[in-house]
Amino acid sequence: MKNVNSILLLTVCVLTVISYSNAQSKMNYKIKIAYIKEDFSVIELENKAWEKAETASVDKYWSGENAPESRQFKAKLLWSDAAIYVRFEANQSEPLVVSETPNLAAKTHRLWDRDVCEIFLAPNKEEPRKYFEFEIAPNGEWIDLGIHQKINERITDWDYASGMKSFAKIEKDKVWMAIKVEWQAFGKTPKADDVWLGNIFRCVGTGETRGYLAWSPTLTNQPAFHVPEKFGEFVFVK
Repeated sequence: MKNVNSILLLTVCVLTVISYSNAQSKMNYKIKIAYIKEDFSVIELENKAWEKAETASVDKYWSGENAPESRQFKAKLLWSDAAIYVRFEANQSEPLVVSETPNLAAKTHRLWDRDVCEIFLAPNKEEPRKYFEFEIAPNGEWIDLGIHQKINERITDWDYASGMKSFAKIEKDKVWMAIKVEWQAFGKTPKADDVWLGNIFRCVGTGETRGYLAWSPTLTNQPAFHVPEKFGEFVFVK
């Protein structure tokens, strides 16, 4: 009887783990993007419009494991008739991994090898494998890319030119990063109640302790962000 009870207990534990894993993988990540009537400069990190924005708090690694508070960050999104705005507020208690000679005039290739915050945006929810990638570093460097993530291949438009504007500010124990992208970069302008898909990320640190945070954890075996199946929803509201 003791063996039977042990087997039953083990079975319950296994089923609980599987159930929890499935629940995690099906978790619905959604953020509402508040509408603003008046546009403002990307450098206005304290603009009152940001008070309208919902906060996406990112406290987990891509694997679903909790990230230390010192690496966690927050993202806010706004939209107007002209553009989408994204602001990142990231905790920073370790040395920055950035270029000492940043070039802010042109996109920086392989920016993802250093400290960055990123957002992926798929304008057509029926085609989540076609999306745009925007990255910004604490020193203001940036990159924009067009992505078609096929099942076994990723096609990248390295020449994609969104015209994105960026701004960054480094403070004690915190970094701020913001981007502004006009709708022409997406080939469409959203309407109220439209839903786009995407994800929000942060790469921080270096070497074996490098961290890869994700708003919607991708739950891959190795760190990976390009997983459209794990995209959350961005809902445009007025």
